[in-house]
Amino acid sequence: MPRPPRAEQFSPDEVCIVHVTQRCVRRAFLAGIDFVTGKDFSYRREWIRRRLESLASVYSVDVLTYSIMSSHVHVILRNRPDVLAKWSDIEVARRWLKVFPGHRLEEHLAEPTENDVQTLVRDTQRLKTIRQRLADISWFMRALSEPIARRANKADECTGHFWEGRFKAQRIVDETGLLACSMYVDLNPVRAAMADSPDHSPHTSAYDRIEAGKGKQINSAAFDLKPIPSEQVAESIRETPVETLRQKQRGKRKDPTRRKVRRDGWLAPLPLDPSTLASEPQVHTDGFRSSDRGFLSLSLNEYLRLLRWTAKHANDAAKLPAGVTQTLAALGIEPSMWRDLVWHWENYFGQSTCVGRSESMQADAERTGHHWHRGQSNASACFV
Repeated sequence: MPRPPRAEQFSPDEVCIVHVTQRCVRRAFLAGIDFVTGKDFSYRREWIRRRLESLASVYSVDVLTYSIMSSHVHVILRNRPDVLAKWSDIEVARRWLKVFPGHRLEEHLAEPTENDVQTLVRDTQRLKTIRQRLADISWFMRALSEPIARRANKADECTGHFWEGRFKAQRIVDETGLLACSMYVDLNPVRAAMADSPDHSPHTSAYDRIEAGKGKQINSAAFDLKPIPSEQVAESIRETPVETLRQKQRGKRKDPTRRKVRRDGWLAPLPLDPSTLASEPQVHTDGFRSSDRGFLSLSLNEYLRLLRWTAKHANDAAKLPAGVTQTLAALGIEPSMWRDLVWHWENYFGQSTCVGRSESMQADAERTGHHWHRGQSNASACFV
């Protein structure tokens, strides 16, 4: 069955949560070990994580959960047109030019200037298109995938496709499906026998949240959203050697803001705030992410407790703790099916373009003019 059009799965004009998978055509050459040459490409995981972090500071798209594997990347994204609506034209132009500066006469001055921002603001038709793209998950993935592919091809001294094709997308239609999918993504390294627990699974959102709880910080990869004054550009060109400017620009790319952030500071917070209305955008103002809105009706401690239990009891018949059973039942998940759902996710949703309870999937199918979603009958066994 062909994949449905992107416009059926998500739209930049409405809030959507999507599980995205991007797979490398060379498989082990993404971030794993080439067993022929013995060369280790694991350092590329940090390339991808930092790029995700950078884009989270610019797009009106929240990164909820992620894991970076040897041959592919999992990300759960939530686009936020409601947050985008709060941004001025100047802010939209500034953000766009940070990611797509365009062709510049002075390549060593790749940072947008105030004049560049004002020029784009005056082009109202183009700015309207750009504003929509900043809430588009497809454009977010494009900005993630293309630079990584170019960088890897340059390092490998080759050309051609790096990714298998367009990313696979699954629309998540309710909180029940979101919890199950988040657990599946966070436990990918454990399922692949790359780690024995989420506490030892770097380059996952669970690891970032655990380390942040211990007070760990990292050098922020967020874009510096302040444009360069035009007068400063002219002065730099006149008085600074080109090579010095290039070195400065390379340093700027490595540490754009020279700020530190909690290890999970660029991720969307996990718990929803029950005191905040669902219609409230909760715009983030510190420059690290799109919004401060959570995505699950669980505390971080409850989520990690369930995650660790699920990781530990992959293949045994251990009884669920009472607290965990209550948590799952409250979310409409059949407790006896939980372990099988997470560890055999592909059997339930591997071929589906939609994730959630059976009735939620049915409603989404009707929204797009279809009778049902693949995997809908399997989902009915797992959800109450």
